[in-house]
Amino acid sequence: MGVIAAYDAHADWYNEFMSPAAGDYLRRVHATLADLLGPGTGACLDVCCGTGAHVPALAGLGWTPIGVDLSREQLRHAARYLPVAVADAAALPIADSRLPAATCVLASTDVPDYGKVIAEIARVLRPGGRFVHLGVHPCFVGAFADWSDAPRVVVDQRYAERGHTFDTWNPNGVRARVGGWQIPLADLLNAVTDAGLRLVRTAEAGPGGVPDLFGFLAAKPG
Repeated sequence: MGVIAAYDAHADWYNEFMSPAAGDYLRRVHATLADLLGPGTGACLDVCCGTGAHVPALAGLGWTPIGVDLSREQLRHAARYLPVAVADAAALPIADSRLPAATCVLASTDVPDYGKVIAEIARVLRPGGRFVHLGVHPCFVGAFADWSDAPRVVVDQRYAERGHTFDTWNPNGVRARVGGWQIPLADLLNAVTDAGLRLVRTAEAGPGGVPDLFGFLAAKPG
């Protein structure tokens, strides 16, 4: 994922981390993904597909997943479940207006300019095509948020910082290993309209009353 394949060194760990054994978290991710995307047929591009952890959710809705990611080591796992290609999410190797659907799940903090990724997804969607973003909640998850006393979450002024950082309250999580970029909520939603997509609906999910996931469904006008 991202311009530098930071996940190559952690691919085996991440494959285990995002396996069905991940339990409630992965179930919440997939339930929210299914709620936003809905059933359909044809190819669904899984952008930053990683190890292919979201294939069951996509296939269960009737879609045919295909995946792209920059991490060859992650794709070594993903290739068991779906056709994959090594590619930068900000420069997709797909012609204009080809795909009926695309998703990007838990990857918005793994790329330096997620707006470019959304613009690329908009380019490859056919008119009427659907795009579902689902990621960590931009207001409550990041270097600026301390969950060590959950369900109480402490948010500080670093919410506005957009640079890459390894800062995290959890030394055993993903961010401690690969770091992450912050994309504030306004930047995220503005990137949708800047790409020419229409925001259809949004969703939040999380335990204990504070959502740790945020997603949306957007459509390409047609």
